[in-house]
Amino acid sequence: MSRKFNNNHRHGRNFSRFSGGNFRAKKSKFFNPTELINKHRSNNLGISIGNEAKQENTHQSFNDFKISDQLKNNILQRGFQKPTPIQDKAISSVLEGRDLIGIANTGTGKTAAFLIPLIDKVVKDKKQRVLIVAPTRELASQIKDEFFSLSRGLGIYYALCIGGANIARQRNDLRRNSNFVIGTPGRIQDLIRSGDLNLSNFKHVVIDEADLMVDIGFVKDIKYIISLLPKERQSLFFSATIDGKVKEILNSFVRNPVTVSVKIGETTENIEQKTIRIIDRNKKINQLHDLLIQEEFEKVLVFGRTKYGVQQLSDELVKRGFKADAIHGNKKQNQRIMILGKFKRSEIKVLLATDVASRGLDIPNVSHVINYDLPESHDTYIHRIGRTGRLDKKGIALTFIG
Repeated sequence: MSRKFNNNHRHGRNFSRFSGGNFRAKKSKFFNPTELINKHRSNNLGISIGNEAKQENTHQSFNDFKISDQLKNNILQRGFQKPTPIQDKAISSVLEGRDLIGIANTGTGKTAAFLIPLIDKVVKDKKQRVLIVAPTRELASQIKDEFFSLSRGLGIYYALCIGGANIARQRNDLRRNSNFVIGTPGRIQDLIRSGDLNLSNFKHVVIDEADLMVDIGFVKDIKYIISLLPKERQSLFFSATIDGKVKEILNSFVRNPVTVSVKIGETTENIEQKTIRIIDRNKKINQLHDLLIQEEFEKVLVFGRTKYGVQQLSDELVKRGFKADAIHGNKKQNQRIMILGKFKRSEIKVLLATDVASRGLDIPNVSHVINYDLPESHDTYIHRIGRTGRLDKKGIALTFIG
């Protein structure tokens, strides 16, 4: 982390314009995690995986699965050594053609859990087509990146169908009968209505992060998409929770499914959670600065409440010499993808974000998550801090309180 900074930025300036500066007046609206953290500090919210998932894997390596040798090599090149619990239990069921409900936190390896067996099916029959529906553009792009790594050299085509990107290119990709179509509900519907996408020949369908689909109002969209699918299909459904309107989608989607659950607790046991007491609200950014200059803060995700506040905070950190950038709703899609790519490659060390980035994104090796502004709800808090401590790595979540 860059240690360069100008002392003029450290003292005597009023930073209340940054996100969180007027928090006291709105305090009742937001979730305060202090009691939750203190209550469970002794076991750090303890359980992340159910008893079933803690049992020894049936498959000790990816060589134990009946998949193509080239796919096995791609998995190895991707850096996967041993199947995670959800991969261990899901891959065989998908290969067998079963419908599946996967209940899992993000960071458990669920994307590869459905991509590996579906890629293998297409390798063995290039007429097979797969539809993957994700709630956000970032998550769809992330799935595409994972697909690209795992399908290298296999001669499989894909189309990424998301808003904010060139629809003409997406139409061209669909015309070549891409084996995998990965997209968000809005753009998928646009392409259906324009006649560019016909779902009647998709025999394998994945709905990912279904609970977020519900949260952001995609229930009708998903039901519409499901209604256009062939009755005879393989349906894979992934969600962190199964309740309320999520069940509405589920009941119309899967048939006689296998259920794989690797989640019981609220958050991973690999995350150490702490609070930071705000000493002076006008100098809150100085406290953040003093954290970020410490060597152990190698790759940091900072969450703020508003688009304006996050951008202003990012600009200030850049002025102070930090390699920082921000993603939020005012950034164009290609900008957000580019910035996320830089953060993943560690070209920037601090990524500031609104909650657009708090669900589903798989960003490797995030050392710290900092809640610069308090989250709006318990669920938002859980999903924010879940960006660190992923895939058995340790992480630290810090929350500013005051």
